[in-house]
Amino acid sequence: MLAMKSVVWLAALSPFALLLWDGFSGGLGAEPIEEVTHRTGKTALVILLCSLAVTPLRRLTGWNGAIRFRRLLGLFAFFYACLHFATYLFDQELSPAYVVEDVVEHPYVTAGFVAFLLLVPLALTSTQGMIRRLGKRWLKLHRLVYVAAALAVLHFVWLVKKDLAEPMTYAAVLSLLLAFRLPMVSGAKKPPPRLRPRAAPPPGPTG
Repeated sequence: MLAMKSVVWLAALSPFALLLWDGFSGGLGAEPIEEVTHRTGKTALVILLCSLAVTPLRRLTGWNGAIRFRRLLGLFAFFYACLHFATYLFDQELSPAYVVEDVVEHPYVTAGFVAFLLLVPLALTSTQGMIRRLGKRWLKLHRLVYVAAALAVLHFVWLVKKDLAEPMTYAAVLSLLLAFRLPMVSGAKKPPPRLRPRAAPPPGPTG
């Protein structure tokens, strides 16, 4: 399990290492900020989809140990989402006014911004302590990841506008991952309905 966790760490950090390498070696092209923004956003989306793929993988293979990597992948997705958002802020000259104007005027920015905001509470409540503290509310809260993923894909689709082949591929993958969670697809059975106790029959005549 330790070896597998090391593989996940190396795979998740490789895009960041490559980004640093390209940054110091001049490999980010003529528009480095735009390149960093696109690469960090795409990496965040890929890892987020990988985290959503853990449950289908566990059910298809019976490898229950895969569930241990879901939180790690989710945190790496949030890490790249933070880099993506930080680069965007830098491009907006760290001006709240520019950000608000951009969010209001451009739907793709709105979708991405809301997706990032939804990931924040999920990352903050990913510790074992918060899981115990929130109890059943933790599961309800973390269902927001599906909304965040959908908005992230929508952000990508609206951003590209012309050649939609790549963003629609991500949309198809997300659709499959969400469809797998439907009971008729996953094979999950609903718990039997709770039967109400029958009312006691009226007492018979006495005497």
